[in-house]
Amino acid sequence: MKQNQQNKWKRDFLTIAAGQTVSLIGSAAVQFSLIWWLASETASPIIMSIAGLFAFLPQLILGPFAGVWVDRLHRKTVIIAADLFIGLVALGFALFFLSGNPPYWSVCMVLGIRAVGNVFHTPAIQAAIPMLVPQQELVRANGWSQFMQSGAFLLGPVLGAAMYAALPFWIILLSDLAGALVACATVVLVKIPDPERQASGRQHLFYEMKEGAAAICQDRKLFIVTAATLISMVFYAPLSTYYPLMTSDYFRADALNASMVNLGYAGGMMLCAISLGKFGAIKSKFPVIHMGLLGMGTSSLLCGLLPREMAWFWVFAVLCTLLGASSNLYNIPYIAYLQETIAPEKMGRVFSLIGSLSAATMPLGLLIAGPIAESRGVSLWFFVSGIAMLLLTLVSALLVLPQKGDKVG
Repeated sequence: MKQNQQNKWKRDFLTIAAGQTVSLIGSAAVQFSLIWWLASETASPIIMSIAGLFAFLPQLILGPFAGVWVDRLHRKTVIIAADLFIGLVALGFALFFLSGNPPYWSVCMVLGIRAVGNVFHTPAIQAAIPMLVPQQELVRANGWSQFMQSGAFLLGPVLGAAMYAALPFWIILLSDLAGALVACATVVLVKIPDPERQASGRQHLFYEMKEGAAAICQDRKLFIVTAATLISMVFYAPLSTYYPLMTSDYFRADALNASMVNLGYAGGMMLCAISLGKFGAIKSKFPVIHMGLLGMGTSSLLCGLLPREMAWFWVFAVLCTLLGASSNLYNIPYIAYLQETIAPEKMGRVFSLIGSLSAATMPLGLLIAGPIAESRGVSLWFFVSGIAMLLLTLVSALLVLPQKGDKVG
């Protein structure tokens, strides 16, 4: 009986995860193609900046509200509706492309509208996982999920580039719809239980949003780690913009070398994810979370100290691999801790709130990092971000040291 239950949760989880991976590959291919078309057609940094703004603003603005509806509605319904919404947006834009070349602003609009679907989809999936997976297996399940997601984000742009070179653009857009239909089919096959909800009826929208924030604040250790992480991300998030500049400007390397950096980062994420998926029993999660953050800080700091010579590029590539592995070493147990400790009926709000706060770190970080990197070079920001992350992580680790009577976290 126990063996049958174990096989059932694995079968249900992997069915949904496989469908979501197919959908992510299609979405990543379309996202790459949209950005590349916009870049090749306009060659305008301003247009590209506006496109990036449209892509992340929905999470920043709608995230806390979306979380309330994720908790109010059936999570299975939210997941399917969000997937279909993203696919239908791609279908609509494909038909728009068939009628001729659309204006540049329309791509920015499509990126923003697609992002609205993700605002609902991501927290719904994250909140559904603990309804399917036993608590002691959450780290393992999230490791498998992150492995497949990392592979999808690695394969998607490659597939997008190949399709862009060989196919009409409207056909590329339809791959998003195809992926969404596969994802919906796998979700339909699995029964996803909904959490028990309070019988007192729905509260005011803003009251329910406050409940999501309170769920984080009431757990002292979770609040400290979350605050330290979000401040760290203000320093760390701009690095994703500066990797190409480190390769091209600092080391004077070419596009092939730049692709090796991306491959190394994604490979590090996948290696860590599959390792946690195989050896996933982590009873005390906060030490592992801090190890991941320390790895990210150390790698960033060392990247900033590398000499400006091509011979050191390969050390940079190795450090980027360590960065990718460290990011999952922090992220997977952090998500698992949230799924274990947050009340199921509040989980959508918590994940949406954290997603919105994380989205805010990128523009804030770029406002701070931009002038410094412009005047002193991007390597200095790698060094600064490494120092900041190490200090913040050490403070967080000291504040959450186990005390007598604490439960393991």
